[in-house]
Amino acid sequence: MRALVVERYGDEAGVRATEVPQPQVGANDVLVRIHAASVNPLDLKIRDGEFKAILPYRVPFILGNDLAGTVIRAGAAVTRFAVGDEVYARPDKGRIGTFAELIAVHQDDVALKPISLTMEEAASLPLVALTSWQALVERAHVQPGHKVLIHAGSGGVGTIAVQLAKHLGALVATTTSTANVGLLKNLGADVVVDYEKQAFETVLHDYDVVLDPLGGENLDKSLEVLRPGGKAIGIAGPPDAAFARELGASPVLRAAMAALSFRTRRRARRRHVTYEFLFMRASGDQLREISALVDAGRIRPVVDRVFPFESGPEALDYVGKGHAKAGKVVLTMP
Repeated sequence: MRALVVERYGDEAGVRATEVPQPQVGANDVLVRIHAASVNPLDLKIRDGEFKAILPYRVPFILGNDLAGTVIRAGAAVTRFAVGDEVYARPDKGRIGTFAELIAVHQDDVALKPISLTMEEAASLPLVALTSWQALVERAHVQPGHKVLIHAGSGGVGTIAVQLAKHLGALVATTTSTANVGLLKNLGADVVVDYEKQAFETVLHDYDVVLDPLGGENLDKSLEVLRPGGKAIGIAGPPDAAFARELGASPVLRAAMAALSFRTRRRARRRHVTYEFLFMRASGDQLREISALVDAGRIRPVVDRVFPFESGPEALDYVGKGHAKAGKVVLTMP
């Protein structure tokens, strides 16, 4: 089968389309013929070797973390799916490889795709929708009346998180560029801060939750807009010791991650708020919840551009250089 393979870490030239063996299908796996897959910043970080310490994929490996497609085989122990089902998924972090014609995925990580969406639209959702759900529902327990700030509202995570937070009953603020102010208002944001004209930390105050996909100075400033007891959730880092424990990391790696986030956690404590790092996990159960919201019209995907599979390296470059105007970039399979 055809696949987009990372042959060496560190640069664009290390990725190419090539023939690879078809995946083996375990008893609890479904074999999915992939119709579409989306490109995430995570793919670029994996390609460039930024996550080798925590996600040590051995080259060569197939890239890709989102998919929508059709089940063409079900393992002997599969009970939730049958041949012909249209599904979508974010495979477990140890079994990535959606930039391919086929993939074997554990049935627990798969859900029927929303019936109201095309394959391209469905493929844009799993990673960003699961990230939004795990941040706002699991970690932050957002309730009606909470004030939630979502940075980079026009990005892949942002476009979904704004809609989910609004569905949960929050007052939603977001940051974006001038060109996307209208889009974010249409997605339900109550307050849109145009970062080209205003500094968000000067106009926003007493927020319960901040979801930050940017990190660095943006995360530091985000701590300033939280009320005492508020929570900042970072998906760009720095990682913390709790994440290292989830990974089952060695004591040395746990200590290193704790050191990376020490400054941020100390700043948070001084302001009587908390900081947590989130690296989303696969979950078919949560995708079923998300499908229901999509088909009820509560959440709609935003797709910036669709590339054919043969243009996979170009699509990665398009995302990596920040050319996407809003939402996700999707690959369609041959």
